[in-house]
Amino acid sequence: MNIKAALLALLAYVIFSTHDVVVKYVSAEVSAFQIVFFSSLLSFPLLTMMMVRDSTPGTLRPQHPGWMALRSLSMSVVPASAFYAFSVLPLAQTYALLFATPLLITLLSIPILGEKVGLPRMAAVLLGFVGVLVVLRPGQTTLGPGHAAALLAAFGNAFQSVILRKLSHVERRVVLMLFPMLTTVVVMGLTLPFVYVPLTGPELGGLAIIAAFGFCATLLLVTAYSFGEAAVVAPMQYSQIIWATIFGALLFDESVDLLTLVGAALIIASGVFIVLREARGGRSSNTPVLQTRSRAVTTGGLNVSFFLKRNSSDDRSE
Repeated sequence: MNIKAALLALLAYVIFSTHDVVVKYVSAEVSAFQIVFFSSLLSFPLLTMMMVRDSTPGTLRPQHPGWMALRSLSMSVVPASAFYAFSVLPLAQTYALLFATPLLITLLSIPILGEKVGLPRMAAVLLGFVGVLVVLRPGQTTLGPGHAAALLAAFGNAFQSVILRKLSHVERRVVLMLFPMLTTVVVMGLTLPFVYVPLTGPELGGLAIIAAFGFCATLLLVTAYSFGEAAVVAPMQYSQIIWATIFGALLFDESVDLLTLVGAALIIASGVFIVLREARGGRSSNTPVLQTRSRAVTTGGLNVSFFLKRNSSDDRSE
């Protein structure tokens, strides 16, 4: 079953990578803020279905409004930052920076979750940040807003993921989806007067594809996590660097230099090590990276774990 799960995850990340190619095309004419606004609006029917079917007792009032507000604001920033990075940076470079998310989750889990991070995982985190520096090459390359946006997306996703680990056992799932989605629509809506451009037919079609591909890929990941172990499925996300290299070369005439590949390899190696280390147990009690079943740049608050059936092993998972 793990082989089947891995194959389904690989297919999901092919679709996610195609999703990001469409984002790159559309963002050439449309602001990332406008793309996120309309993509989030298209996700409301799904949330409505979840609210109707959810039988969990309770209200829509958050139990921890402060943490919920922080998570909602973080989630409103992540897709816009990532989409902007995709629009101005090569695909492979953007992915390499977004792959820093597990490293940041590991660090943020210390103050927020009380996680104890041993020397091996901390060494892996340091190695990963060396990889980030290799990709960025400060002093040798001109760093711009795109690099900052990619790192902001990675940090925002890590921050919201750790908060979600903290809240998932006390908040209703519809509440965990509703407030980030509403916040995203409001925040992105406030930017529309400054960035709005009339949408053409192809651009509307692109937005529909972005929403549909994100939804379909998420469902494939749901199935993958249902069939296989998280330690098998989670590392499949790094296959996106392969598709980024292929799509970048074929569609956008992008070339990937050796140092970017070396930096990406260091980041990926550290991320895989952290996942496998958490899967083995040991000093980790929360396994925040292993149980973070999400994707950094999907709009609309879609998250794999919201679709998974809650059972005794999932009560503590995202």
